Amino acid sequence: MNAPPQQSALNPAGPLAASILDVTLVITVGATLIFLGVMGLLWLAVRRREGAAVNTRLWVIGGGFVFPLAVLVALFFYSVRHAPPWRAVPPSDALIVGVTGHMWWWSLRYRDPASDREIATANEIRIPVGRPVYLGLTSADVIHSFWVPALGGKMDMLPGRVQHLLVQADRPGIYRGQCAEYCGAQHARMALQVVAMAPADFERWLHAQVQDAAPADTPALVRGRQAFIAQRCGACHTVRGVTAESRLGPDLTHVGSRLQLGAAEMPNEPATMINWIAHVQQIKSGARMPSGAGRVDDESMRAIALWLSHLK
Repeated sequence: MNAPPQQSALNPAGPLAASILDVTLVITVGATLIFLGVMGLLWLAVRRREGAAVNTRLWVIGGGFVFPLAVLVALFFYSVRHAPPWRAVPPSDALIVGVTGHMWWWSLRYRDPASDREIATANEIRIPVGRPVYLGLTSADVIHSFWVPALGGKMDMLPGRVQHLLVQADRPGIYRGQCAEYCGAQHARMALQVVAMAPADFERWLHAQVQDAAPADTPALVRGRQAFIAQRCGACHTVRGVTAESRLGPDLTHVGSRLQLGAAEMPNEPATMINWIAHVQQIKSGARMPSGAGRVDDESMRAIALWLSHLK
């Protein structure tokens, strides 16, 4: 896929975002016309000849009451008509994705319709084009806010409560999202990507995500898996088929298939994987994961990075 576009609400890729943009444009154009009209009246008042008759009551009633009331009533009904749909129950054909905000990353959970197994991933939401997606949003710690401008509006994520947001992508692409509620020192680096795929491609991706981690079939990969276990990385990270389940950190079962690392902080490549493992605290200070540099030898870090990049 191509590089993700800039985060912008002016390039809608779904019906909810398009509706929000329409309302924004109507309000902006209307406010501009009203402002120009007021400036025109001000100019006429300045140019008015001294002593000219003015029907003050008409201007007060018409301009101060009737006109604002008519504008606000029209705007109310227009905005209600274009309000995002809220549904207590998802549509029958919707894909349901659980999204949990953490300081400072995102955990995601799907359910495979064939096996009914739960699928865990992180920082990257994959969805099929043309199908409604019902997001269940919550937080594991502080208040976060889910916002992917090209697909829909903002929705707060509250600890102990599940909020819902219904979105849909009309065309394939990569759409950047961001936490929109200040949540700590690395709030600005709490991003995510939504990857909209053709339905057939999404089904293949979902089927691959159900599987356990790819086997280590070379000596180098075996060394990486052994180093991952020896360094007790499994205390925080799940790798299905290798470690027990842990939800303290992102699930790494298929981390090699993701486009970026560190909540959209850097491209997912072997070199950046090593840099991330070695210098987490320099890149994202305050993250729960300690930096490997000075604690893990270089050979082990390279082996772990190679093995993780293999998990696709």
